[in-house]
Amino acid sequence: MTLVQRFGKPDLFITMTCNPSWEEIKSELLAGQTPQDRLDLLTRVFRAKLEQLKEDIIEKGVLGNVVAYAYVIEFQKRGLPHVHMLVVLDENDKINNPDEYDRIVRAEIPNEDVEPQLYNVVLKHMIHGPCGIHNPQSPCMKNGRCKRKYPKPFAPVTVQGNDSYPIYQRRGNRLPVSLDRQGNIMVDNSWVIPYNPWLLLRYDCHINVEICASIKSVKYLYKYVYKGPDRVTVEVQSNPEYDEIKQFQDVRWVCAPEALWKIFKFIINRIYPSVERLQIHLPNMHQVQFRADESIINILHDKSTRKTMLTEFFTLNHVDAEARRYVYMEIPSHYRWIQAQRKWSKRMNRNKVIGRIYAVSPAEGEKFYLRILLNHVRGPTSFTNLRTVNGVLHPTFKQAAEQRGFFRKR
Repeated sequence: MTLVQRFGKPDLFITMTCNPSWEEIKSELLAGQTPQDRLDLLTRVFRAKLEQLKEDIIEKGVLGNVVAYAYVIEFQKRGLPHVHMLVVLDENDKINNPDEYDRIVRAEIPNEDVEPQLYNVVLKHMIHGPCGIHNPQSPCMKNGRCKRKYPKPFAPVTVQGNDSYPIYQRRGNRLPVSLDRQGNIMVDNSWVIPYNPWLLLRYDCHINVEICASIKSVKYLYKYVYKGPDRVTVEVQSNPEYDEIKQFQDVRWVCAPEALWKIFKFIINRIYPSVERLQIHLPNMHQVQFRADESIINILHDKSTRKTMLTEFFTLNHVDAEARRYVYMEIPSHYRWIQAQRKWSKRMNRNKVIGRIYAVSPAEGEKFYLRILLNHVRGPTSFTNLRTVNGVLHPTFKQAAEQRGFFRKR
């Protein structure tokens, strides 16, 4: 969770789902077509809406100045794409108390006379279910209860919750409203999914906005980023005899919009700023990759195999005075690693990159103390230089770290 280590707890969790009724989709359909007939169109429009959402939130800062974000695209079993996004705000825009929560997120049905347009889209997109007694077969029902815990309890004011999300204001002083013309399904504020009024009106789709009150929210998103595609076990029998090994098939579920998303080469997930993982090793103890048919003699005489991110960091400090201003993990912010040439090159674009040295356990001894030195010493030119303190060359990295005052002797 490098974003959390670098920027602290995320502030907002946003989910946006494709709306097949968007005017941009309907206006391009041919006579007799439905959105389900033009999944390529549905996919492209959702991607365009996502780019617009990113521009509003990240570049224009409609919810605050964004310093980092992560998102992943998912696809429902019925095929509709949706995005999960975590947003980290600048320290000056952090959401720290319930009053600020109410400024960004609502969980109530608006007054129809005061905000008629918002009233309609909330009832259309932001009402959970119906489930429970209204629909016992709803997908959210588990053991006779809604696993999303709807209907939510009423709350006169927003308060800090004990779990991942706050308890939003849901006043119980308004009459239930009908979801259908017949009045068979009546809902109140306890059924409303939290939303941001401005985003909901702008995008006219299900767009859930939550305040991240706990670090637990991070696990939810990272699970989606790294879990991989949906999978299913299929049993195929061509005769009455059942052979479990022969009949087992390991397959993937890929719906049409997901296949089109990949055909169009749209991004599935992204983390900003990107993270460059930095190698760390003791002198002449780095890993070397080679083909099985290569000669060991040739490998040992190949000078390129001796070059690593770390050794070339030392080389860079020899020739570039500006590089000597930085510690090892700050280098990726100003230089980029060219793997093919095995060297650091001055970064010419404005891409924001942060560096992270691979974790090292204290049980690894000298390598652990080397990592401590690399995190604090600016502009080292060699392993020997790291072990030199005030002109004195120390035999170990541990002693050099002690002399620099990074930790006390026992």
